[in-house]
Amino acid sequence: MAIVNELGMHQLCVVMGSGASTVSLAACHLLQVMFEALTEGMKRDVRGKEEAILPEPSKELRSMLCHLLDMMPAANVSGPGRDNAINLLVKQVPRKSLKNPDNSLTLWVIDQGLKKILEVAGTVAELSRGPPLTDNSHMSCSVLLSKLYDDLKSDKERENFNKLCEEYVQQHFNLSVLDAKLRAIQTVSVLLQGPSDVGNRTLEMSGMMDAVIALCASEDVIHQQVAVEALIHAAGKAKRASFITANGVALLKDLYKKSENDRIRVRALVGLCKLGSAGGTDFSMKQFAEGSTLKLAKQCRKWLCNESLPPTSRRWSVEGLAYLTFDADVKEDLVEDKNALQAMFELAKSEDKTVLFAVGSTLVNCTNSYDVEKPDPQMVELAKYAKQHVPEEHPKDAPSFVEKRLLKLLDAGVVSALVCMVKNESPALTEACRESIARVFLALVERQEDRGTVVAQGGGKALIPLATDNTDMGKIKAAQALAKITITSNPEIAFPGERVYEVVRPLVSLLSLDCTMLQNFEALMGLTNLAGISERLRQKIIKEKAIPKIEGYMFEEHDLVRASATECMCNLILSEEVQKLYLATGNDRLKLLVLYSGEEDERLRRAASGTLAMLTAEQPELCARIPETTTHWLEIIQALLLCEIVDLRHRGAVVVQNMMLADKSLAEKLMESEALEILTVLAKGEEGVNSQISKIAQNCLDKAVEYGIIKKERKNREHNRDQTYYF
Repeated sequence: MAIVNELGMHQLCVVMGSGASTVSLAACHLLQVMFEALTEGMKRDVRGKEEAILPEPSKELRSMLCHLLDMMPAANVSGPGRDNAINLLVKQVPRKSLKNPDNSLTLWVIDQGLKKILEVAGTVAELSRGPPLTDNSHMSCSVLLSKLYDDLKSDKERENFNKLCEEYVQQHFNLSVLDAKLRAIQTVSVLLQGPSDVGNRTLEMSGMMDAVIALCASEDVIHQQVAVEALIHAAGKAKRASFITANGVALLKDLYKKSENDRIRVRALVGLCKLGSAGGTDFSMKQFAEGSTLKLAKQCRKWLCNESLPPTSRRWSVEGLAYLTFDADVKEDLVEDKNALQAMFELAKSEDKTVLFAVGSTLVNCTNSYDVEKPDPQMVELAKYAKQHVPEEHPKDAPSFVEKRLLKLLDAGVVSALVCMVKNESPALTEACRESIARVFLALVERQEDRGTVVAQGGGKALIPLATDNTDMGKIKAAQALAKITITSNPEIAFPGERVYEVVRPLVSLLSLDCTMLQNFEALMGLTNLAGISERLRQKIIKEKAIPKIEGYMFEEHDLVRASATECMCNLILSEEVQKLYLATGNDRLKLLVLYSGEEDERLRRAASGTLAMLTAEQPELCARIPETTTHWLEIIQALLLCEIVDLRHRGAVVVQNMMLADKSLAEKLMESEALEILTVLAKGEEGVNSQISKIAQNCLDKAVEYGIIKKERKNREHNRDQTYYF
């Protein structure tokens, strides 16, 4: 607060609103640190020297936010400065977690500043009758409005938000001045891109759609541009798309074919693209004639590669592809056009951040990484019988086609483009956009052979923030991609330095019962690899409270999941903290390991007996409790010793050795059983017996001799191994 008091918030906002983008950004970073300090201060009593209570942080915070809101409509604030102010509002106003019940700051901002934000939303830059904007301003405004709306808790709060927006739009739309109507339509466009429910309500106001259609036919380029953009955003719902198909397609086609202005042509093209994709991935639902979408896509690719066009026009061509790539034929043509792919990737790396979602959506479509619900076969037959529509999959959306598309995207440099997109701090990198990127990454690492390429180009590093700051589904997708990389790559190479510790939490999150069995399985395998690296990583896994979840999956019915959980525990058992869990009485942890050591599943037996071998070596006192676990304990150990699989035989021998070293009475029980005969055979080291196993078996026999349980008799002094043991 000392900085604010010394410089004054007004002066800091003046600096942030300056035309020098680097100076503005520096002021923005300073204010962000100050906001975060104040927000943190609201969580506790803030006291100065000698316990003097400082001014209430919330009051100071609201005063600072008030200055930011005043920057919205101010004509003396530069475009970049306004974008930075919007960015600060996006980051500081909405709750970080919906678990926090206090959304009073959002309600205050809506009450004090929503109409100021709508001033920016309604500004048509080309008319020069509003605050200066950048190409990113409207998208940033959409994100802010969406964040504020999503932070509301009740219908009453949402109704108030709707009312304020409707009043603002109605106020301008009812004026006879055309510029005011354009401002109203532009505001609706921004709302449709943000809180779309609010945008749809304003769009349904009396006369709004008619005005949009009418302005599309205007001779003024600016009027056409505003109207066509509104039409594009309005076509989001199939119901409205059908209305526009009936009333506006002819108009859009005329604009596309006859307009002399490329800005209008490309927007009209995107409108046609969006209407043409209204059937989504359903092969049987086509809005236009066969081949029309391919022609539209070809023109989009042509404009995308035309560097003489302004970035905004090229960005609109990517928007068109985002809609058209629901069609598998369009996907195939796009991935074959390497120039178009690279032009799209370069655009994603550019300063125009509004293109990010369009690029993400296009890539999700090309990689088929969207969620597809497989319909119940019986329901499909029933629908056919009732003559209801049944969605059809395009033949080129088959897995073999998708795999080839993924390889072509990798070859074109998709990973570096995705990495650059993740690094953006723009509000345009919304959670929905981050989810799209996470989905694409998951598709790219599906094949084991491609994971090295993704990691080498920075994909592993980029996935970590995607797994922590994303939609719930986006976090899962990013975490699953991290798990796949951790399974097949050396984690210390894929995530060098401290980064490897950041992988633990996302993997543990996949152990949720809400995740699929495959995600559980891959998370367990990834954690197994991490647990085998170092004690520090094991401690990190324990700290993330993964142990109870891993133990839960050790009881899972699915063989692979149960075995993977046991393998993970096998590596974690090296930690003393986990060993103490097995030392504690009143649980069946040790019993489970003994029983699993006798199961038919080789992988499960290997993991359980390995855990038992290490545990009895580290904690000898547990050896005495093995006979108490089950009456079949001796049979299980003997079965391990007799097993043809060398690894299992070795584990059995180690367990026997640990038991004999731990307690004489245990050694007596073992020597009274068939274990004596088995150990004698193993100790001879005949053909087919591993020398290490032979040595351990001999150690067991020697210990029994030392205890005086058995005696050793050599038949041939020249051959030490030719000896028998008896009581």
